Amino acid sequence: MKPTLVIVGRPNVGKSTLFNRLTRSRDAIVADFPGLTRDRHYGHGRVGEKPYLVVDTGGFEPVAKDGILHEMARQTTQAIDEADVVVFMVDGRDGLTSQDRVIGETLRKAGRPVFLVVNKTEGMQRHVVAAEFHELGLGDPLAISSAHGDNVRDLMELILDGFPEEDEMPELDRGPRVAIVGRPNAGKSTLVNALLGEERVIAFDQPGTTRDSIEVEFERGGRRYTLIDTAGIRRRGKVFEAIEKFSVIKTLQAVEDSNVAILVLDAKADISDQDAHIAGFILESGRSLVIAVNKWDGLPPVDRETVKRNIARKLNFTGFAAIHYISALQGAGLDSLMRSVNEAHAAAMAKLSTPKLTRLLIAAVEKQSPPRIGTFRPKLRYAHQGGMNPPIIVIHGTSLDQVPDSYKRYLEKTFRDAFDLKGTPLRVEFKQGKNPFAEKKPAPMTESEKRAAHRKRILGRKKYG
Repeated sequence: MKPTLVIVGRPNVGKSTLFNRLTRSRDAIVADFPGLTRDRHYGHGRVGEKPYLVVDTGGFEPVAKDGILHEMARQTTQAIDEADVVVFMVDGRDGLTSQDRVIGETLRKAGRPVFLVVNKTEGMQRHVVAAEFHELGLGDPLAISSAHGDNVRDLMELILDGFPEEDEMPELDRGPRVAIVGRPNAGKSTLVNALLGEERVIAFDQPGTTRDSIEVEFERGGRRYTLIDTAGIRRRGKVFEAIEKFSVIKTLQAVEDSNVAILVLDAKADISDQDAHIAGFILESGRSLVIAVNKWDGLPPVDRETVKRNIARKLNFTGFAAIHYISALQGAGLDSLMRSVNEAHAAAMAKLSTPKLTRLLIAAVEKQSPPRIGTFRPKLRYAHQGGMNPPIIVIHGTSLDQVPDSYKRYLEKTFRDAFDLKGTPLRVEFKQGKNPFAEKKPAPMTESEKRAAHRKRILGRKKYG
């Protein structure tokens, strides 16, 4: 088993910067802003032949009794309970604080091995900076710079010294990557927790609680998934903080890196243009889509009909996507929701037979030919699959640049119905056949050929006088 390293400390000491360095990624948002990380963030790393699992946590304030700080502390406490090693990070430039003392006392009671790390010591006399942290009684502090990488490898070799090397293991199939997206406060984190059966991410009645994209691997019904909880996407005009802009970018990246996106709508709020914009981005990214209308419990029948009409009107371009009316808080409707996720993933990754595609194309053309353009009619000759996630069908022929969009949609529907592709967008691309003689120029005539042609013209004029 890989050892689990949990990074803890008060806000803004550089935990996420160290996490990104240890995982060789930019998965965690990093900015000079306290309290940026809120949920547990997992990543994989390796030093030599020793792999490890590292966990980034939010700023730890053990004395918080309520509100978002209490929820963050609870997440950190759960991470410590799972840890094999705790990396307690303090700030060398701020020195020892009262909050560091409280965290140190909490870690001593937890009974986990603790490595005390003094960060932000670049350009400083490290033994002098680290001296005052001996007061915490957690062993010799090690001065590092997570931003510059100073002494980070020494730290990891020291931490992993007691753990054995692990043989190279085959990469496990982690299953479909499912991004949970939507507007703020629609219930995305509540849905993630309901699917996992635990309080894995902070679900708080406050818009903007989730700031980073949190990946969670889990198993349901004998199948593995990777869930990605994302930050809510507000209208561009309402995004003011730089941190929120980073969060939106991470959400859009999560959609592009996923196989299936679950668009969570709030049944108790109006279906807005922003919901349509999010759905449109999912389609532009070519990702499968399942729509989950949350907070359906307790909604009066009249309001339910209104919600359905609004969805049909504003999201009419998502007709291929399954719609589920759920209650994430009560756990209602989740089984059917995940069945649709499975169907959408299977459709996105479907392998389409070239002979069958070509036969379907010929039958579709016989049933309804593409419209004539002037004296020419486009000729569609054969089709084959050009990609997956989403499925791409490439059609070859001539004059295909003249095929109208309406006929392209007709072909998409024909292929979708024939292969039963539910939940995924389908792309039809045309590949124009080239005329091999179009760009050929006649070879220049030799002098003898020019003289022969001239004599022929002269004789022709004499003959016909």
